[in-house]
Amino acid sequence: MMDNQRLFLLVALALVMLLIWTTWQQDYGPAPATQTAAEAPVESTPPATGTAPATDTTPQASAPAREPGGGADASAFTDAEVVKVQTDLFEIAIPLRGGNIREARLRQYTVSEDDPALFRLLRPADPLFVAQSGLVADGGEAPDHNARWQATAEQYSLDAGQDVLEVPIRWQSPAGVTVTRRYIFERDSYVVRVVQEVDNASASDWRAYQYSQLRRTPQTEGPGFLGAASYTGGVIYSPAEKYEKISFGDMEDENLSRDITDGWLAMIQHYFLAAWVPPREENLRYYSRVDDGEYVLGQSSPWQTVAAGENGRFENRLFVGPKEQDRLAAVAPGLDLTVDYGWLTIISKPLFIALSWIHDVVGNWGWSIILLTLGIKLVFYKLSETSYRSMARMRKLQPEMQKLRERYGDDKQQMNQELMQLYKKEKVNPLGGCLPILIQIPVFIALYWVLLESVELRQAPWILWIQDLSVRDPFFVLPLLMGATMFLQQKLNPAPMDPIQQKIMMGLPFIFTIFFMFFPAGLVLYWVTNNSLSILQQWIITRRIEAGDKKANA
Repeated sequence: MMDNQRLFLLVALALVMLLIWTTWQQDYGPAPATQTAAEAPVESTPPATGTAPATDTTPQASAPAREPGGGADASAFTDAEVVKVQTDLFEIAIPLRGGNIREARLRQYTVSEDDPALFRLLRPADPLFVAQSGLVADGGEAPDHNARWQATAEQYSLDAGQDVLEVPIRWQSPAGVTVTRRYIFERDSYVVRVVQEVDNASASDWRAYQYSQLRRTPQTEGPGFLGAASYTGGVIYSPAEKYEKISFGDMEDENLSRDITDGWLAMIQHYFLAAWVPPREENLRYYSRVDDGEYVLGQSSPWQTVAAGENGRFENRLFVGPKEQDRLAAVAPGLDLTVDYGWLTIISKPLFIALSWIHDVVGNWGWSIILLTLGIKLVFYKLSETSYRSMARMRKLQPEMQKLRERYGDDKQQMNQELMQLYKKEKVNPLGGCLPILIQIPVFIALYWVLLESVELRQAPWILWIQDLSVRDPFFVLPLLMGATMFLQQKLNPAPMDPIQQKIMMGLPFIFTIFFMFFPAGLVLYWVTNNSLSILQQWIITRRIEAGDKKANA
């Protein structure tokens, strides 16, 4: 029975470790080459603007009858044809052909601790990831995402004491329709308002809809395990269906086409995302497709008619930045769900809230992890105490159990009966040390997701040589300490009676040490702290039981 218990625990722990290892490889392992199509911006002759959508007799349709055509931004231009924008959070490049944000660098985030270059979230290649917006007219001309725009300045910057920055670009048709696109940036905000103002100076009505989309090529990743990969792909949100993943595979299998009110769409990756958040109470058509290996997820607005001599207006908001949960929750309902904790979100969310609260007090994410681990141990103290008491009693019975094994080694049935009688006599539950540990495994996995998915821990220092808790310990001190604490824990536990299991258990600290050398320092710090507290708790409980036995025998 004891051997079965240990085997069960061993299998459960091995599954957890395999889950963590495959996720770590996907997020931090060597990046394979991206698709050839993403190696350079697309150079092609843009399609003529003003391609008419399918006929729609409804004066104000809820959504266009078809999605806008393909074609990425043609962005190979000289600096003179690119508008550059700098704010407190962004460095932005907007080519005048297309008029969309081609590149977005985040000034608060660098590539890595060793590479001080600004992290580039939106980029024209390797992998391609761009945000596009445009207008499609019914029977007339309109600026799509390949149109040529004009600008009055080449550079814009958010100066000290300035809270709002507007960047206007302008397009005009021969018929007299003028569209002014304004990018509106605000201080300390990753949200960019995109406003398209239409001035119809032509002699006839002008009817069009706006589309906003995200286009990217995927970064190929290795196989996941139990869905444990940090998700990279599309997501949409609707009040009815809530948070839905639209993976690259889903886009290949079927084109999305759905009307949604009060929703949003995004392309997410580890730590960062870009999202289109349209005006509230507006019914939009959400769509997806695949164009020459590039994945498109977008939304299109209702038709809008601008009468001759009148003005019209289209709006949308673009979020480009890190998965900081407080910021995301303030932008739109459900946008904070892009911090994807997987199937244990119900546990991970409170753990992150607790970790953030501790960080607000101590100001260091490393010490916050240690204090949170201490808090978790206190919450599970009684369960752990039950487990350690059971282990201590089993350890005490080891000589008797060994005698039974030697006496009935050839008769398994008789040996199990004698063992059960021994357990009953000594009032020992052989599963008492197993179940409390299994109950804690979901909490461990949930905390793992918190440490993996929280951008707040990216490049967060702890002490001395640990200057980034989201990457591995550069000198492997924490993994070695983890292996040492795991070895000490085994010495405090009763040894398996099966010699093969004894050898396996003795080899686990070495194997786990090798695994943990590649894990983020924050996760290893949690494990070392948890092991150390467990050793202390188990040592105290074992001493109490031994002292009680001596007193009873005195």
